[in-house]
Amino acid sequence: QVQLVESGGGLVQAGGSLRLSCAASGSGFSINVMGWYRQAPGKQRELVATMFNSGSTNYADSVKGRFTISRDNAKNTVFLQMNSLKPEDTAVYYCNVPSPWGRDYWGQGTQVTVSS
Repeated sequence: QVQLVESGGGLVQAGGSLRLSCAASGSGFSINVMGWYRQAPGKQRELVATMFNSGSTNYADSVKGRFTISRDNAKNTVFLQMNSLKPEDTAVYYCNVPSPWGRDYWGQGTQVTVSS
């Protein structure tokens, strides 16, 4: 059973920055992909960014140039540096690890609120 523990959310003014962290434990398998998703009120959960063990990354168009995903593979930890935050970035942010057999593991979510 994979446990994902997130931290770093909060309230910030537009234009500000936040850094999210997510530590994975108990996976029992070699983690290849780690990622971040978000869900705003009344909207579907959407991809924010993913990062492969190789270092390859993928970003949603809405965050390109503002958000940076990074990893500490030795510690199975993924980070999301969020700069130039906008009110539309307000959402609950979830850490995600897909297993080799197709099951998705999710963190508990951390609230990010950007005031205008």
